[in-house]
Amino acid sequence: MALYRRRRHRPPTLASSALFPAAGIPASRAMQLRPLVPAIQYAVLVLMVVALARPQWGTERTEVLTEGVNIILALDLSESMSALDFKKQGHVVNRLEAVKGVVQDFVAGRNGDRIGMVVFGTHAYTQLPLTRDYNTLVNILDRLKIGAAGKRTAIGDAIGISLKRLADIKSKSNIIILLTDGQSNAGELSPETAAEIAKEMGVKIYTIGVGTRGKAPFLVKDPLFGERYVYQRVDIDEDTLKAIADETGGRYFRAEDLAGLKSIYDTIDKLEKTEVKVDIFADYSEIYPWLLVPAIVLLMLYVVLRNTRYLVVP
Repeated sequence: MALYRRRRHRPPTLASSALFPAAGIPASRAMQLRPLVPAIQYAVLVLMVVALARPQWGTERTEVLTEGVNIILALDLSESMSALDFKKQGHVVNRLEAVKGVVQDFVAGRNGDRIGMVVFGTHAYTQLPLTRDYNTLVNILDRLKIGAAGKRTAIGDAIGISLKRLADIKSKSNIIILLTDGQSNAGELSPETAAEIAKEMGVKIYTIGVGTRGKAPFLVKDPLFGERYVYQRVDIDEDTLKAIADETGGRYFRAEDLAGLKSIYDTIDKLEKTEVKVDIFADYSEIYPWLLVPAIVLLMLYVVLRNTRYLVVP
């Protein structure tokens, strides 16, 4: 009987203690969540590392604070611009194609200026008002077609339309770069009258006569003989173009090849440079506080759990 009592009152073994539940007895909720404690530690570490990298969200913006120069490109699209007397990268091209590439380079070199485009033939009209969107300007320039404004040449009307566009937005400096390969033989406004109006408005006009002297080759489609080259003479009214430039304080240039045309636009680019004041500022939002705060909260939770419920005894 005494032996029975001793066995009955024997202290529980480790296997049956509260720390080690007996087989078949489910673990408590706290024991089930125990594996999450190391996960909290790793989460704190990851959040801390990312927060130290100081991530940011936002954009950098550039603001141009100057008025710049207002420039109107007045381009001749009359049929004579189809003359094949220019070479570009070893290939013969018409005058308009040669002009397109040079004007694109000129536009790319400007900064802060408003540039518009007027095209003319028999009629003159605005192709693009003054803008700083140079990409749109270049795209429109690339799509210009010979003859789109008529076969003849209205230089006076082209200047008149250009002056209207310059009046839309005020600027301390206004210029027109007029390029043609012929004589003014259409339009309601004479070149001389247009130049006088430009002078009164304080607008400077640079005139460019483009094309070789003498006869130039044209590709024509003959119903009997097919495509063939025909040489025709295209005379540029240099006296009128010089008078327009002199009247307004500009300059007259003659371009007989691609190199000369590039040199002319480079010269105008240097003559009409303005100092552009540009402010660059960043608009960023700091993201690291959104990572640091959760990291601190999780770290405090980890410390509390490790020193209370999930205390590890050495």
